[in-house]
Amino acid sequence: MGYALAPSPRVPTPFHKAWIIANPIAGRGRARHAAHEIALGLLRIGIANELRFTGAKGDARTFARGLDPSVDLVVAVGGDGTVNEVLEGLAERRVPVAIFPMGTANVLGLDLALPRDAKRFVAMIAEGRTGALDIARVNQSHLSFLVVGIGFDAMVVKELDARRRGPITKSSWVAPALTAWLNYRPPALAVEADGVRLDGTFGWVLASNVVHYAGFAVLARDRVLDDGLFEVYLFERSSRAALVGYALRGLTAGFPGGSCRRIRVRRLVVTSSEPVPIQIDGEARGVTPVELEVSTVPHMLVVPAAWANGGDRGANGGDSAR
Repeated sequence: MGYALAPSPRVPTPFHKAWIIANPIAGRGRARHAAHEIALGLLRIGIANELRFTGAKGDARTFARGLDPSVDLVVAVGGDGTVNEVLEGLAERRVPVAIFPMGTANVLGLDLALPRDAKRFVAMIAEGRTGALDIARVNQSHLSFLVVGIGFDAMVVKELDARRRGPITKSSWVAPALTAWLNYRPPALAVEADGVRLDGTFGWVLASNVVHYAGFAVLARDRVLDDGLFEVYLFERSSRAALVGYALRGLTAGFPGGSCRRIRVRRLVVTSSEPVPIQIDGEARGVTPVELEVSTVPHMLVVPAAWANGGDRGANGGDSAR
């Protein structure tokens, strides 16, 4: 499962003891070596740590749930799935989480411009800067900190799950996306935002707390990670031709715009007359209806110096702090 290391204090840090929860097969197996590097680096700056490797889906969640009360920092080494499990396992415990991105998408890593070099990552931890991250509960049993999709993207994720035979790479998405597009049946999604039913129906709905989506910075940069709201993108058109148009707009101008508008909500309900697939942070999670509610208790993240302590900036720290 892992091992514990005691420090030789050299540098003053705001943290004293860390658990490193790592998926050893992430990054095509590079995560194991990275976790060891981070463990030794933390020792050099005076942070005792325990290293725990996952062996199956759900292990990161279990480790986080069993967090020792003396631990004041959790390091998550892996992809977005590992981070999701860690955050879910911590529930409302406000123990800061430092994310070392090693997965395929690494959405939050891209948004925050997190270091991917172990030495720079440890240096970020030593600075001790933290920021809050809103998370949402979906259908009461799932956690989202990235993007919930109802419609075409969830259809693609469902296709990928049916084909998956090992680690996912970016090329793994090509065939599922083509199959989903060829078999596409336009849905009619009804949306209720903070108790108000919106006029008409929509062909696709995204509820997001990030800028990067599918590996690209296509969503609005003025989102705020800790305002207690998720950004909801409402795509009015639903044909296959419209999907191609949305893809082109995303790559050239981003969203919202055109026939896609955005609202901000704390609570979202999406229903449909026929079941429509949903995905939560890249995982297939059944079909409509969807009920999403942003938690009143955000999680704390260790963030780079470009991000104001407790504040929020746009993608890659490019927008001004609020």
